[in-house]
Amino acid sequence: MPAELPGYLANIFHGAWITLAVALVSLALSLAIGVTVAPLRLSPNPLLRAPVTLYTTLFRGVPDLVLMFLLFYGGQDVANNITDHFQLDYFEINPFIAGCVTLGLIFGAYMAETFRGAILAIPHGQIEAAQAFGLSKRHIFRRIVFPQMLRNALPGLGNNWLVLLKTTALVSIIGLSDMVFRADLAAKKTMPFFFYMVVALIFLVFTSISVLVLRRLKRRFNRGFAVREG
Repeated sequence: MPAELPGYLANIFHGAWITLAVALVSLALSLAIGVTVAPLRLSPNPLLRAPVTLYTTLFRGVPDLVLMFLLFYGGQDVANNITDHFQLDYFEINPFIAGCVTLGLIFGAYMAETFRGAILAIPHGQIEAAQAFGLSKRHIFRRIVFPQMLRNALPGLGNNWLVLLKTTALVSIIGLSDMVFRADLAAKKTMPFFFYMVVALIFLVFTSISVLVLRRLKRRFNRGFAVREG
């Protein structure tokens, strides 16, 4: 066993927190995008619907790795051209921010489609009744649509979160020192199978905890619902 093993493991565990931070920030961004885009996807106005439809189609159709390269390296190239044109200091995109924004945009498209399906599952008669009572669109969305949308979307949101969590491994290719990046450095020096297995087990712990949390959320959102349906 290498003498440096404890140091390698500590380094990987520190990288695990970076991985988790990327996942949580990306989740928050993707949820914000999804909640914003989903109603626009259902808008009768084609000027509102067309751009967001293009966005969801593009980001769900292009491989995540290609989008990561495109947004990070392409964005860096555009930024450098702008700084050269205006004779400004060199601008370097932060890998953490780039990774979070890229994953947020990718999974924002999936979240939007999940929320869209959840909205369509709400009985339209409830919305018509709210309109008959004179509620504004904002109040209808906040009091009727949004709570039921969350409940209907929860299974899809859970699946998206689990996939997002595993997709964070891609940020290592743009130079972010997450646990995959650190494990790769350690593996190149000694015991590659061991270090990659450690990363796999950490991801398994993260996903297992996530499944337990999602089950609790599902029970909470469904509390009393089955009784009313029965």
